Amino acid sequence: MYVENVSEMVGKTFGRIERIGSDDELHFYMVDGTHYRMYHSQDCCERVYIEDIVGSLDDLVGSPLVRAEERTSKTFENSDPDAFRDYAYMWTFYEFATIKGSVTIRWYGESNGYYSTSVDLEHVGPLKDQANF
Repeated sequence: MYVENVSEMVGKTFGRIERIGSDDELHFYMVDGTHYRMYHSQDCCERVYIEDIVGSLDDLVGSPLVRAEERTSKTFENSDPDAFRDYAYMWTFYEFATIKGSVTIRWYGESNGYYSTSVDLEHVGPLKDQANF
């Protein structure tokens, strides 16, 4: 099930955060047993990846989230004056904060303008074994 608004995570406590691959996805494991996956399902003619993480993900573990926000910035550029397609560039910023600190996760996406550059946040479901924190 996809998360409509990242702010639904406010009040939840991360037990563990895993980065899968170098820049492709993050998994958030909550102490209440819920599991979220942040990723982009890659397709032809587009590329979406984590460009930067500002702050320490460890600051998010063990204290309830007091802030969870998403912002996007989108532009279109014609990279080749003779081309028939415009290219779309999009940055998606996720900001998470606890009383221990805050983290900004910046995703970058580019596409030929037809394919999506959005980031998916999916509520994967409850963990079967919560003892792995």
